[in-house]
Amino acid sequence: NLLIATAESCTAGLIAGAITEIAGSSTVFDRGFVTYSNEAKREMIGVANATLKAHGAVSRETALEMAEGAIGNSGANISVAVTGIAGPGGGSDEKPVGLVHLAAARTGRKPLHREMRYGDIGRSAVRLATVRTALEMLAEISAD
Repeated sequence: NLLIATAESCTAGLIAGAITEIAGSSTVFDRGFVTYSNEAKREMIGVANATLKAHGAVSRETALEMAEGAIGNSGANISVAVTGIAGPGGGSDEKPVGLVHLAAARTGRKPLHREMRYGDIGRSAVRLATVRTALEMLAEISAD
């Protein structure tokens, strides 16, 4: 009786695509939000401007708000959200290429968060590793 929503930045819909690759997924998948820009994060899933200013798009706080916002702006009761730096550029000493924050939320439960540092392994590899971690987190938060 769980319905899934995704909120994706650096994976740009790959998680939703992986879920919907499975026949019959329409019974468990509600929708996916691709919120690549900060504006999309604010407008589509309600990430607070103050959060983005204080912590940046790639942060624990933003990932958690994305996950909660995906539930709040859909018919889902479970979600996963990802935001990170896939590269090859865009990294810094504080937030290097390969840094991804993931969050999973479920109505009535404490959300999960993972900070992954995949390293500068290439854009495609970072994105695919993120999909795998996100699916693991969905399995974890959906377990009773």
